[in-house]
Amino acid sequence: MSDETLTAAYWDAAAAHFDDEPDHGLRDPAVRAAWAARLADWLPGEPSDVLDLGCGTGSLALLAAGRGHRVTAVDRSPRMAGEARAKLAGTGARVLVGDAARPPVGERRFDVVLARHVMWMLADPAAVLRHWAGLLRPGGRLVLVEGVWGETDPAGIPAATLSAAAAPLAGRIHTERLSADAALWGRKVTDERYAMVVHPAAPRRHTEVVDVHLILRRGDQVLLGRRANTGYADGLLHAPSGHAEDGEDVREAMIREAWEETGIDLAPEDLRVALVMQHRAPEGRPRIGWFFEAAYGAGGEPVNREPDKCSQLDWFSLDSLPDDMVAYCRAGLEAYRAGHRFVLHWHSPGDPIAHDPKGPDRAVPLPATP
Repeated sequence: MSDETLTAAYWDAAAAHFDDEPDHGLRDPAVRAAWAARLADWLPGEPSDVLDLGCGTGSLALLAAGRGHRVTAVDRSPRMAGEARAKLAGTGARVLVGDAARPPVGERRFDVVLARHVMWMLADPAAVLRHWAGLLRPGGRLVLVEGVWGETDPAGIPAATLSAAAAPLAGRIHTERLSADAALWGRKVTDERYAMVVHPAAPRRHTEVVDVHLILRRGDQVLLGRRANTGYADGLLHAPSGHAEDGEDVREAMIREAWEETGIDLAPEDLRVALVMQHRAPEGRPRIGWFFEAAYGAGGEPVNREPDKCSQLDWFSLDSLPDDMVAYCRAGLEAYRAGHRFVLHWHSPGDPIAHDPKGPDRAVPLPATP
């Protein structure tokens, strides 16, 4: 059994654990009414798409469908799914056989993911919650009913444990203690029972650092500097480069970086866009790199103005670039030499920062409009 999946036999055994509990089947009208009232508070007021995972015989799914929600129910046990299908006949609900941790819903998205007495059986609740949160539409919620049952041999998941698992993805968590409400269980209980409504935070907008790189040409040669004392790629060759600062456009950033590193005073008309590359370091985040070409003599003679960060500044043949270069810079220059304009260079974790002549070629040229 993997960390996130359970065998059908295990689901059947877990279901049998609750077969004698009045709350599990909601057979008692008073118990059913108590759960209906609670569910009305946890689910949206307007008809919504609800995914009931580990639905068992479909008792909560039926209550949700009765309030006008569009329900998809999933259970790993064919026996339980069959009972749920019979119970939900005529409601328009769909019942699927599948793993609650990885429900077979394809690209469908939901307003609510509902799960009762499921999380406690999963080895990695945090991973499952991340997957479930990915099944939600923006503004959706997770409704989790859990607890710790039994005195001599307790089973379940404490609220504090589940809250900690949900915290990394939550914008807001609301926990209701349910133990004191005997109407929900058809009897008085003293163990820990609760419902947790998790509203995941809205996904952060994708952002990327913008960097600029100078391809300074002297005939068939390009200017490269050897990095030193920076903490990243030290000892490797790289084109004069840097990050765009807040408020700068990429051309302004290139002119500033060229002056700071090499002392050449470029004018806007000296620069031509050579290449745009989206790249990612082996353990880093994505970046957008703009490669600008300028001719030797534009802005003056280059000198090493940052000897504390650059141990060598020299000219190298573009047709036979050295191997001891930063990999994505080497890939950018090779793409430029080949006439490409747009390139992806996506390191995989564990790739070296340095160019590896025997390693996989991570550069992917993208076709441009002629």
